[in-house]
Amino acid sequence: MLFNYFLIAFRNLTRQKAFSLINIFGLSVSMSVGLLIITMISDTFSLDDFHQKKDRIYRVITTDQFGGQPEMHLASSSVKAGKQIEETVAGVESIALLRRGFGGDALIKDTRIPLSGLWASESFFQVFTFPLLQGDSATALKEPYSLVLTEKTAKKLFGQADVLGKQIQFDTLTYVVTGVMKDVPKLSHIQFEMLVSFASAELQKPDTGDGDFFAWENIFMNYAYVLLYQNRNPEAVQSNLDQLSATQNASYINRKITLSLQPLEKISTGERLVNPIGPTFFNNAARWVLAGLAFIVILSACFNYTNLSIARAFRRSKEVGIRKMIGAVKSQVLFQFITEAIVISLLALVFSFLLFLLLRTQFLSLTTQAADLFKLELSAMLIGCFAGMAILVGIIAGILPALFFSRINAIQVLKNTCLKLFYHVAMRKVLIVVQYTFSLIFITTTIIGYNQYRSFLAYDLGFSTENILNIRLQGNSSELLKNELAQLPVVQDVSTSLIISSLGNLYGGSIKYKDPADSANAWMNYVDEHYLPLHQHTFLAGRNFNTKANALTESEVIVNGQVLNRFDVGKRDPGKALGEVLNVEGKKLTIVGVVKDFHYGTLEKNIEPTILRYSSEPGGYLNVKINSTDLPAAMASIQAAWGNIDRIHPLEATFYDEQIEQAYKQFSVMIKIIGFLAFLAISIASVGLFGMVVYSTETRLKEMGIRKVLGASESTLIYLLSKGFLVLLLVAALIALPVTYLFFNFVVLREFVYHQPIGIGELLSGVGVVMLLAIIMIGSQTLKAARNNPVNVLRNE
Repeated sequence: MLFNYFLIAFRNLTRQKAFSLINIFGLSVSMSVGLLIITMISDTFSLDDFHQKKDRIYRVITTDQFGGQPEMHLASSSVKAGKQIEETVAGVESIALLRRGFGGDALIKDTRIPLSGLWASESFFQVFTFPLLQGDSATALKEPYSLVLTEKTAKKLFGQADVLGKQIQFDTLTYVVTGVMKDVPKLSHIQFEMLVSFASAELQKPDTGDGDFFAWENIFMNYAYVLLYQNRNPEAVQSNLDQLSATQNASYINRKITLSLQPLEKISTGERLVNPIGPTFFNNAARWVLAGLAFIVILSACFNYTNLSIARAFRRSKEVGIRKMIGAVKSQVLFQFITEAIVISLLALVFSFLLFLLLRTQFLSLTTQAADLFKLELSAMLIGCFAGMAILVGIIAGILPALFFSRINAIQVLKNTCLKLFYHVAMRKVLIVVQYTFSLIFITTTIIGYNQYRSFLAYDLGFSTENILNIRLQGNSSELLKNELAQLPVVQDVSTSLIISSLGNLYGGSIKYKDPADSANAWMNYVDEHYLPLHQHTFLAGRNFNTKANALTESEVIVNGQVLNRFDVGKRDPGKALGEVLNVEGKKLTIVGVVKDFHYGTLEKNIEPTILRYSSEPGGYLNVKINSTDLPAAMASIQAAWGNIDRIHPLEATFYDEQIEQAYKQFSVMIKIIGFLAFLAISIASVGLFGMVVYSTETRLKEMGIRKVLGASESTLIYLLSKGFLVLLLVAALIALPVTYLFFNFVVLREFVYHQPIGIGELLSGVGVVMLLAIIMIGSQTLKAARNNPVNVLRNE
């Protein structure tokens, strides 16, 4: 019996080629998107899945709050917190401490190779499952200046993996290779080329910029992961962490730092935290949005199948009537039509695999971040999920037509009695409205999102970025490079800075004014005296840095208006604030200038208290103002100047405007994804509408012939045939536009403090595009039907 169902299904598919092709195309395109989303979500849930003790590993995260300021949730924690947990918190079997920032040039004989890595405590390999190929996991990170390399790094440095006992020099210090481990899996939130014993960092006590190395508030560079004992209740451990936080916070006034546990498995699905140790996936909300969009695209293709199947009711009703007259029961008719839908869906799945391979390549090339985060590889389990999805899609698409045909009255059909299709016609109209509502939401979302993205790039940041090239110094002397660049006619001016503003890079510390108990967090940047003029910052009062005054010791600071507002400095008057003294991380610095508020971070956040501190050698970046319009030639000359001072490191130089584009790259990638889904949704809906118009016009040919004989013009016939569809599209627009507007205003743009209002043109442009496509689809078929010779249509009546 089952074989007969499939045999009849294939015969019907070959008999109705246009119907089959339309549905296979729509389902294969939509399912390829579903396959891509499923593999993406599978990757996000597979993050860190390779650790054997993953169920007992927790990351210690930090909540930091200054006074009445909003809480800051960080993925990092302090060294002191890690030490205190290890010594005092019951239930912790082991703890791994990590610290960012180790790296530089690995010197081996006369060869220099740039590397980056992490400081890690000796229990690192007891907590995490990173198998060692050489060395003892219990002692590899125990002694100071011990180094563990990944297999790939060992081969890059020495050309082989057997490197135990070999020495590598970083700056003036020599490190010994004590272990070689397998390369870090891509689906790990911790990525590194090498690990250095944490005991090395404790000896060196590297400058943190945020207080003493072992201070409770030193929370921006260090990470702690705890391994709990078997069957240990994490809530009991959390209670101990609360007590520890309360004890340590007792010595602080107006600041509260609390610790909490985050399960390893929640790192990819939990809230987005500040200061992550590595690249992060989409957050849980974005994951649901992508899954929802994929579901809508697949549902749209299912609607096509349902609409076209019911539209063919007049053709297939007699077939069903005959089946019932020779003994077929409702269940057999029901299973026959569901089988046909499943066959179409499985055929579509075959084509969707080919489309998936193409989409996967295109998605991974959208951004380097996507290639770093996702594998998008198929597994037996995923292939099984895909097959199950195809069967489910077939059932969803075929259930309504199957129910409809199974209820047909055989006697009425064979007597040519009119079928009661009013309910089903209304249902088809509802499906068309829903389908085009989704399409309009997609395309309008894409247009609005793109316009917002362009407005972010053109937003007034409070300073100039035009023709500024930011060069990463990579440990080189800024003075040497300045001297080289000064000889180039394309270089107008040069400044130095520790970080680049407005890209999301954060560097801060606490500041105080008159009340020692009242402190606040302020964002900072170390700059030289050329920085403010080069970036065209606007002074509200005061002057630039005096290099002579800061020659021996730092004594001056330049602030933005938010600092005055926070502490009521000079009654918030920039002129009166000059000469006032701020306590910046224990240093007394005099305010010599107040600049107009500018965007230190991205446009997602409010402008907060920000200070600029002086340093003749910040050690981060060289900011180069180019006065030439021939940028490729300018870059070539700067490349040559770089080569004169550094023949080892490649030049890392990017124009400021390009860096700002990169800062919003994730937003643009999301727009591209939604835009692609919008294209698919509209394409599927348009193909479905085309099929509906074809079947609708075929059923009304005789009516059109009679009207034409009675004197109706072609324009009248086109109007009669198309007005119903255009009214449905108008209803879809009336639903889609308010939904899209509310979604952007109250969900998407709510996360961006500085955004442009949504214009009426953005909303209507999407409607215009969809209406134009629909008119082309409808017009081509209705014009053809209206031009039919009525004699050819009515001669058999």
